[in-house]
Amino acid sequence: MRDALLVSIGAIPGAWLRFRLVNHFEPLLPRKHWATFGVNITACFALGLIASLAGRCGPDHQIGLLLSTGFLGSLSTFSTFMAELLQAWLAGLRRQTVWLMGGSVLAGLLAVVAGMIVGG
Repeated sequence: MRDALLVSIGAIPGAWLRFRLVNHFEPLLPRKHWATFGVNITACFALGLIASLAGRCGPDHQIGLLLSTGFLGSLSTFSTFMAELLQAWLAGLRRQTVWLMGGSVLAGLLAVVAGMIVGG
């Protein structure tokens, strides 16, 4: 029960921050999915940073649940991004959709590595 509470406590501000950031940047970007992409990559960087720092300081299960699973898990959102990609695909933005899919994987991996380098 304690683990579930830690994830929940972390998830609430993560989801709120994602909502605020995506809505803030949406008018500045050509499509909403670019804001979601940016938030997801930022969360990947933060996850790499936290993983690196946790490795140096010793693993702390509770901090991992609160920050990594709770906060970052709700800050980044795979399902929302997939729904936005489907909308872009159905709107005829095929090339952009393919670039976003591949770019998300590549940029996400690079962001995690960058976070680990900064944290290490």
